[in-house]
Amino acid sequence: MANLLQSPAHASAVPFSRPPTPGVHPLQIGFCGLGAMGYFMARNLANSFKSQLPPLLVYNRTVAKSQKLLAELGASAVKVADTLSQLATECDVIFVNLANDAVVASIYNEFAKALAQSPPTKVKIFVEMSTIYPTLAGDLDRLLSSYPHTHLVTSPIFGPPKGADNATLVIAMSGDYRSKKEVAFLLVPAVGRKVIDLGENVEKAPTLKLIGNGMIMGMNELLAETLTLGEKSGIGQQTVYGLVKEIMPAPGLVAYGHKMVNDLFDGTVGFAIDGGIKDANHIRRLSAELNCPMPAVDNTHRSMISARAMHQAQMVAGTQQWDILDWSALIASSRIAAGLNPFDSKKGTGVVRED
Repeated sequence: MANLLQSPAHASAVPFSRPPTPGVHPLQIGFCGLGAMGYFMARNLANSFKSQLPPLLVYNRTVAKSQKLLAELGASAVKVADTLSQLATECDVIFVNLANDAVVASIYNEFAKALAQSPPTKVKIFVEMSTIYPTLAGDLDRLLSSYPHTHLVTSPIFGPPKGADNATLVIAMSGDYRSKKEVAFLLVPAVGRKVIDLGENVEKAPTLKLIGNGMIMGMNELLAETLTLGEKSGIGQQTVYGLVKEIMPAPGLVAYGHKMVNDLFDGTVGFAIDGGIKDANHIRRLSAELNCPMPAVDNTHRSMISARAMHQAQMVAGTQQWDILDWSALIASSRIAAGLNPFDSKKGTGVVRED
């Protein structure tokens, strides 16, 4: 009967039947990591379930982020955890969204210490939403499965901070079937619009995440080269961008093209270039291990490294416009190679073609 309660739209967005109705004690949900994506996801979770579940328990290394969310939503929706141990022991489902593999591994080691001191007596699900190398997911699964009733679901997300804000993310998911079912109905539609199920091997969702990010960054590299050629030819990057919107209006192309042609390279409101370089390193490692060359990713990696080097030189000179660079700034590499200003397209030296 549970499936009959789903709307057709929701049934296509979540590839699982609805989980059983919670028992006497409602789920306690926790969230670790209130960064550019995590803050919006945690806020949307808290808002979606504030009348049905206890306040969302949140933890962030910088406590000010947790306090900001508490101030925004109130104590009826959010409670601030003092320690990672509190999050691990008090919550039934813990969402984790962090910057890199080293931080992820460190946090889970802290979770493991807490579980060793207070072994779970009922099902506990850790939901790993960070972009990590697939083998780390396997390591985390082995670590957590050594404790009773404890499961790992890998659930990386596709979309920019605006997508997290608007709850339009696409969610990849792999792990224990019953756990995925529970998690999927918490995330859709509260956090995202669709779940892609990749089976029980927890390494599969992080693999798809890397494949997807490789596609996006390769697209960004080609977009950057094309816009630069448009500018250098005298056609103008805005005209080329207009063509992109007419013949290839994919959301990513439109969004990143808008950033490039308007020099909107503030990484604090986008995806920091350090994160892009980290992802590129992961993808290049994966492609090497599988003997599957990805030259587009290699080129993108080089462009991001070049853009970061230029930005760091500006920081040393005190002339930088942004403290953190967005990964769309990889266009700086194409611009400088073409004799244009790397970060300010208004200072271009385009060639005006004559009829």
